[in-house]
Amino acid sequence: MSEIIKAIIYGIVEGITEWLPISSTGHLILVESLLPFQETSENFFGMFDVVIQLGAILAVVVLFWKEIWPFALTKKACGGKSGVASFIRMDIMTLWFKILVSCIPAAVIGILFDEVFEKLFYNPVSIAIALIVFGVAFIIIETWNKGRSARIHSLAEITYQAALLIGVFQLIAAIFPGTSRSGATIVGALLIGVSRTVAAEYTFFLAIPVMFGASLLKVVKFGFDFTGQELMLLFIGTAVAFIVSLFILRFLIGYVKKHDFKIFGWYRIVLGIIVLLYFGISV
Repeated sequence: MSEIIKAIIYGIVEGITEWLPISSTGHLILVESLLPFQETSENFFGMFDVVIQLGAILAVVVLFWKEIWPFALTKKACGGKSGVASFIRMDIMTLWFKILVSCIPAAVIGILFDEVFEKLFYNPVSIAIALIVFGVAFIIIETWNKGRSARIHSLAEITYQAALLIGVFQLIAAIFPGTSRSGATIVGALLIGVSRTVAAEYTFFLAIPVMFGASLLKVVKFGFDFTGQELMLLFIGTAVAFIVSLFILRFLIGYVKKHDFKIFGWYRIVLGIIVLLYFGISV
């Protein structure tokens, strides 16, 4: 199969699974097991599957620009304040401070133990187990949460303590591929009383620094000695992930307002069982 077609497939998978609570990293590793690149350097895919997430992140920036850009061109947009503050939207700046607090657990542990986790858990069997275990967890948590009233109904109401707790849930996904970063953070937010819509939005915004940081770390480790074909594959995968993410984000925003995540929990369980059977038979 053409390497370009594989890059397109990876981009589609990334664009769909990055935002749905079914694990993008897990799906990409599974797809790579079936459709590996044949004409790239040995460590290319380990960098590729992280960096193409930038396409998905760019979709968030495009769709939510007004909600995440803290600088304004007019004083009116900042409440008529004077001085430097007249051009800074403090509500958005405060949101970014909270997002940075949420990044601390995964950033510290990820930098220190990234290679250890990759060797231990980045394989089809570990991913399948994570898919099943956290699929069951999603169903249990959603059942427990049904009928409960949320305490936090806006991004401004998220406290620094809540932000740190959400970051701890994100850490679980950083350690175990197959968990789902978006799923772990949304479910974690639900457990501490954040409304479903706010939890989803916060997760989208939290992905921006996390994925930029992870991508930069991977590129630095890989080095900048790309072949022309590797650069082309990276660009194609990223561009496709961006386009697909635009549609998936719009879908998910509407979905979370009316539905829970149980269907994704069942999907994870079924997929995990299929993966265990397939690779068990293969072995």
